[in-house]
Amino acid sequence: MPYPDLPKDFPDRYRSVWVDIDPALYDPAVGHRVYNEYIDQLEYAASVGFDGVGINEHHSNAYGLMPSPNLIASTLARSTSDAAIVVLGDSVALYNPPIRVAEEMAMLDGISGGRLVAGFPVGSPMDTVFAYGTNPATLRERYHEGMELIQQAWTRDDVFAFNGRYNKLRYVNCWPRPVQKPHPPIWIPGGGSVDTWDYCAENDLVYCYLSYFGYKAGLATMQGFWNKMDELGKPRNPFQGAFAQFVGVADSEKEAYELYREPAEYFFNSCLHVYAGFADPPGYKTPNTVRSGVEGMVERAAREATARSEAKAEAKAAPKAPRPAASQAMPFETMVEKGYVIIGSPDQVIEKLTEVGTSMNVGHLLTLAHFGNMDNELVRHNTELLARKVLPEVQPLFEHEWEDKWWPKPLPTAQRAEPAR
Repeated sequence: MPYPDLPKDFPDRYRSVWVDIDPALYDPAVGHRVYNEYIDQLEYAASVGFDGVGINEHHSNAYGLMPSPNLIASTLARSTSDAAIVVLGDSVALYNPPIRVAEEMAMLDGISGGRLVAGFPVGSPMDTVFAYGTNPATLRERYHEGMELIQQAWTRDDVFAFNGRYNKLRYVNCWPRPVQKPHPPIWIPGGGSVDTWDYCAENDLVYCYLSYFGYKAGLATMQGFWNKMDELGKPRNPFQGAFAQFVGVADSEKEAYELYREPAEYFFNSCLHVYAGFADPPGYKTPNTVRSGVEGMVERAAREATARSEAKAEAKAAPKAPRPAASQAMPFETMVEKGYVIIGSPDQVIEKLTEVGTSMNVGHLLTLAHFGNMDNELVRHNTELLARKVLPEVQPLFEHEWEDKWWPKPLPTAQRAEPAR
């Protein structure tokens, strides 16, 4: 849910799209319009054949206008009937106490009749450390303690006390309870931390790599997760992996270039304009990740934004000898070439998405049919083409060989409430 009306010279005039973005840039009338458009788009995706619709949590930014995914999920739980509600997710360490997350997600599972996927990210450094003031050195400890509390609250059949380091509760008694037993499937969104691989592999949770930079750049990260599964002697069930990919479908490749150029360039050149000082605060990155040399996606976004800004500054200082164009604002052709965005005719997109699934071994594909400042009509066009002409060819990719143990198991249709219209 990006803010679509940033000024064209935003990367030149402002330091960051996140944390300290100028509040004066936000127009409440625009916000009113796009919130309703975004909810309409999610409902439309659910109506035309997507297996689920996804939402997430971010703060103090124009990159994603969703500080509370649970608010959006509650509307979708009522307005959709079969699609999963994939909350990716609630940043556990920011809730005090995290029992609030257990309660709200149990409500969502109840309203939807058992269609919730419960996602629990550690959270970006911009959201957690700078916008919410969490100590980066204790962030992951808080996160893991919160996860333990939530899962106990969902599964224990008694009222119990929880005596953690950061959460001390005399009475833990989660009312309501989730519909799904023992609890909704848990997905862990990650941005490149090797410790998240370990956590998902050891606890049989979905590792969901939410990358900005497409399947070509993301392949090594997913291989790292599957190598950890091999190390633990666990099967490479592709449904334990998930990946997010920007996708634009049109009647031809030529038309796809024309339709998706502007929204993609808006996203990568403005929505990812992150100040480098917000991307890697001391203590946020785990020692294992530091030793591994893995670069997180936020770090990469900030590094590329810094390179573009420096190149522009140098070009202005010495206009007769500018830096190469590749160091300026990233052109759409580069995004397509590098796999940041998959575009083309339905057949071309089917071929590429099949490559994504098989090369990365991911059974859950998050197709980002909206990005940047894409207008409502184009989003619906892209969504419909994806649903009607692409998804039927890629949805069955692994289902005959593997069991998906990480997908919602809703109540039978006969037991579900039918909301009055």
